[in-house]
Amino acid sequence: MKRRVVSPMAPFLFIAALMAASCSSSEAASKVSFEENFSMMCKDNHFKTSEDGQIWYLSLDKETGCGFQTKQRYRFGWFSMKLKLVGGDSAGVVTAYYMCSENGAGPERDELDFEFLGNRTGQPYLIQTNIYKNGTGNREMRHMLWFDPTEEYHTYSILWNNHQILFFVDQVPIRVYKNNGEANNFFPNEKPMYLFSSIWNADDWATRGGLEKTDWQKAPFVSSYKDFNIDACQWEDPYPACVSTTTKNWWDQYDAWHLSSSQKTDYAWVERNLVVYDYCRDYQRFQTVPEECSLNPWD
Repeated sequence: MKRRVVSPMAPFLFIAALMAASCSSSEAASKVSFEENFSMMCKDNHFKTSEDGQIWYLSLDKETGCGFQTKQRYRFGWFSMKLKLVGGDSAGVVTAYYMCSENGAGPERDELDFEFLGNRTGQPYLIQTNIYKNGTGNREMRHMLWFDPTEEYHTYSILWNNHQILFFVDQVPIRVYKNNGEANNFFPNEKPMYLFSSIWNADDWATRGGLEKTDWQKAPFVSSYKDFNIDACQWEDPYPACVSTTTKNWWDQYDAWHLSSSQKTDYAWVERNLVVYDYCRDYQRFQTVPEECSLNPWD
């Protein structure tokens, strides 16, 4: 497969222009320290920071993994973070970066997932995305990446509004998930969500369907994070004004409801070259194609 030389500038400038176009006091726009934004979900010896507090390291060993979550909930917006994944033999290890309406895996949760599936040395990482509404997921897609995500930091982002959900890697849209504008059971748009990240053992399924097990002699497995950036509607009970479709926020303006021309070009390349699995095309698994699969991502 010929490697795609993606120029991130066009989609980046598109997003930057939208962000500069409007600013509302109801938005939460932040790039701040870990302590200001997050709460820990693990023992202190599985988490550390750089001296300046701007890089965060989560570790997994046979005893336990580690994770963190935002202190606030959000409904709609732009969520972005730079990650560097576990290098070497990481089979069975999953690094997750996701949004969820609950602290646990509750039966009625909404959720937007990035999951990075570990590998044996020399084999490519796979990135899995999934979307839950009211506790129902089974909307997995898996992609290859066009770079080694263990060598340096790369940016992973979610754009979420009432019209679409976009998953980005380095400003390149790898997944488009549309709403149909009607009440439905597939598009999460009602519940505010926390943002989480974690590293954990999933060797019962993560690498080659569970055939490759975690080699604990290689532990600890460490993933690192920096440059958390959010421009979103922070939830306030009972109902913050910024969640309405007022188009006062760049992420809820018309241009953010659709792919731009340059984004369509990159998305088409991703579709041709990087898709490993798409639940919408799994006709053995779904005898009736899920309703959302009929929606056109290009609209």
